[in-house]
Amino acid sequence: MGHDHEGQRVSRRRLFAGISSLGLGSLLAACSSAEGTATVTTSTGASVTPTATTAEDLTSLFDGAGTCKLTSTTTQGPYYFDADKIRSDIREDRQGVRLRVAIKVQDSETCKPLGNAVVEIWHCDAAGLYSGAEAASTGGGGGNPPGGGNPPSGAPNGGPNGGPSGGPGNGGGDMADLTPTDDKRYLRGAQVTNGDGIVEFTTIWPGWYRGRTIHIHAMVHFSNQRVLTTQMMFDEKLNSAVMAKSPYSAHTGRDTFNDNDTIYDDSMLMKITQEDDGYLGAIVFSADSDKDGA
Repeated sequence: MGHDHEGQRVSRRRLFAGISSLGLGSLLAACSSAEGTATVTTSTGASVTPTATTAEDLTSLFDGAGTCKLTSTTTQGPYYFDADKIRSDIREDRQGVRLRVAIKVQDSETCKPLGNAVVEIWHCDAAGLYSGAEAASTGGGGGNPPGGGNPPSGAPNGGPNGGPSGGPGNGGGDMADLTPTDDKRYLRGAQVTNGDGIVEFTTIWPGWYRGRTIHIHAMVHFSNQRVLTTQMMFDEKLNSAVMAKSPYSAHTGRDTFNDNDTIYDDSMLMKITQEDDGYLGAIVFSADSDKDGA
């Protein structure tokens, strides 16, 4: 795909039929309708129906992923907010190794694909910065370089985006949504699952910051509820290979890896394959869609 993929970004947005002008609230309301195919009106006055924007049939990526084990839940961390960005390409101007992320959402009780669910992802850039919270993600007030000095302000014990020590299952309790402190919105976005429960994003391989291994945050909404908040992670051999490249190589001193991260769990590892000038990562989320704990 390479740079040609950037040209596809426009056509994908056209395929999305104007959904990018919707706020997340309108999208959630539409997807939680009885039929799951409600027509909504965008800010431009267009009438559209929320649909997934996967570029191709990705179902083969998830062959053999028959587990219905409930996906581990983690705290959302201090940097989540509704970025009002409904799009598949979330890179903006961020430089880094291209990463295509394919996520299949299924019901944890029935194992059936969960269509018309809204999936959000967000993560830091190659320098460890989060959009909407650049000052905080440098270590507070912008006085320390990314990954140097103190953890981001508002971080709980056990890591900037984690909960208290104890592993991925404890969740650490919900944190309040962030009030953005800048107008940047890179590396954040939401998509609607198709009939196979699949969404696709184009992003970059995340960077790192002190106290956490390399990760991507994800949140699943269904029937207008947050039914899953979790994280996605990467094999350390691949992390090392990517971190050795520019622009990641300019950010040195990484101190936390999968084996000493307070949130990491093997179940959060993405299945990664090399693809053209980047990588393709796939993972299955089993969500408790009715929130009954099963």
